[in-house]
Amino acid sequence: MDFEIAVRLNIYDTIVETTKAPTVAEVAKVLASSVDEVREAFNKLCEKRLLVFEADSDKIRMAPPFSGVETPFRVKVGGKSYFANCVWDALGVVAALHDDGDVATSCGDCGEGISLEVRNGAPVRQDCAIHFAVPAAHWWDDIVYT
Repeated sequence: MDFEIAVRLNIYDTIVETTKAPTVAEVAKVLASSVDEVREAFNKLCEKRLLVFEADSDKIRMAPPFSGVETPFRVKVGGKSYFANCVWDALGVVAALHDDGDVATSCGDCGEGISLEVRNGAPVRQDCAIHFAVPAAHWWDDIVYT
């Protein structure tokens, strides 16, 4: 298996199991590799837009659809609680885990709490709208803001 793929799979396996993004050192230990080798793989994954680091660090901020930091998009699936980067990613977390799930967030305009349910692979119909302030073609212009 390609080393980058092994690193990426370990990142996702760790998030799914622990709900937290692993550090470079943690991935290096699991893969019996050097920290420098794993850091290089992390950087390559970032270049491919498969990971996003926190500013000025190699701490994972995003491993889409999962967030490596707390966000206003909490996703509960299979008795575990994850964070997503946006509502789109919140639905992606549920889809990635192939289970029913619940998303707790709030209206970006008024702050009112919003609960979304996903059952049998689809959002449960309700009276609300999901709005994206930035067109999808421009999400990567500033992915953290988006």
